[in-house]
Amino acid sequence: MTDDQQEAFGRRVKEARKKAGLDQMGLAARLGKSPSWVSQVERGIIKVRALDVLRDLATQLGVPLHQLEPSLPAASPEALREPATANDLDGARLLISGHPALDVLLPSARPDEAVLFSTDELARQVETAWDLAHRSAFAQLTTELQALVPALERAARTAPAPERPQVLRLLARTYQALSASFVRQDEADAAWIAADRAIYAAEASGEPLEVCASIFRLAHAFVRLKHLDQAEYAARVAVQTLHDHVADRAPTPEEASVLGSLHLVLALIHARAGRRSPARAELDEARTVARTLGSTRNDFNLEFGATNVEIQAVATAVDLGDAGEAIDIGEALDTEGLSAERQARLLMDLGRAYVQRRQAGEALDCLLRAERLAPEMLRTHTAARSAIRELVLLTGDAAPEELQALAERADAQE
Repeated sequence: MTDDQQEAFGRRVKEARKKAGLDQMGLAARLGKSPSWVSQVERGIIKVRALDVLRDLATQLGVPLHQLEPSLPAASPEALREPATANDLDGARLLISGHPALDVLLPSARPDEAVLFSTDELARQVETAWDLAHRSAFAQLTTELQALVPALERAARTAPAPERPQVLRLLARTYQALSASFVRQDEADAAWIAADRAIYAAEASGEPLEVCASIFRLAHAFVRLKHLDQAEYAARVAVQTLHDHVADRAPTPEEASVLGSLHLVLALIHARAGRRSPARAELDEARTVARTLGSTRNDFNLEFGATNVEIQAVATAVDLGDAGEAIDIGEALDTEGLSAERQARLLMDLGRAYVQRRQAGEALDCLLRAERLAPEMLRTHTAARSAIRELVLLTGDAAPEELQALAERADAQE
């Protein structure tokens, strides 16, 4: 998009906003952005290339997408609507509905034999659950949780006092895995509930860093809900509290992992709000923490380290419309050793960046590689499906068979 095209696009947005009877603050609230972001779009300063953002703009303004961006073909409202997909976490969603262990409070008059549990076995099952979450194997994760969550909830209420803190920590980590997975499948309301339960269990376990890790999951749920003010508040309070806690000493590796991860979620929040300078400042804070930490760690399943910081830098650049910067950073990264989810996430964001640059071949290659690593995530992630749909729009009748097949698998056809 040239400067003249950007300015023309901004004028169309401004005109549509006024016709809709909205001021910049009102439109920003609907989009989950800042009024400054809307102002910069209307003045042609910020480039809006991502199809999901363009679609959201058009929806909130009540105009067809091609009216805002004539270079895209006209399409019916049905074609532009986010398609419904089967959700592999539907079963897990039921697990967080209602009280998690009501039969402990109201035991049956004809009780079954007492169910014995082993904390070692529960710990092994929690590790399995996190492994499935890292691989975005959501169907298997749901199956694993059907027995694990009820067992942990009952054990948290019935275990002998000496064992209860360990059970509660396991429960917190399980809900964190569930919250992270709900976020990836765009089930933000369920992610909020799971994160809140993780916070409660973590505090009851006596592990404050587990609480902060749970707040990290909560902030991501708020981001997906476009409640950026809540996301920023939750993460900012946790960051400031941690900084104050280690003010007179170097943080432990576990503290550094949590602190750096919270700076990364703040970078994400600012990027989604279109706040370029604060987003980059938070990335720099995370880089500083990563340097003090040295190697990549997986404390609290956060996978924090220098490489993960740069993966977030790629995502931040894409959200800000800086596709060239995202590609420069991402193509130079070596993600060997990180989880399949982290590797796939980088490839997905590189695919989005190449879509912004209208480089269809490179975009398709990245998205297909991401699918091979984490098929369930790629096929259900909102941003990935938007990128696939935009590729279909861009290539039109010339769409290669591989792209058509990917779009069908992700239910992202035009």
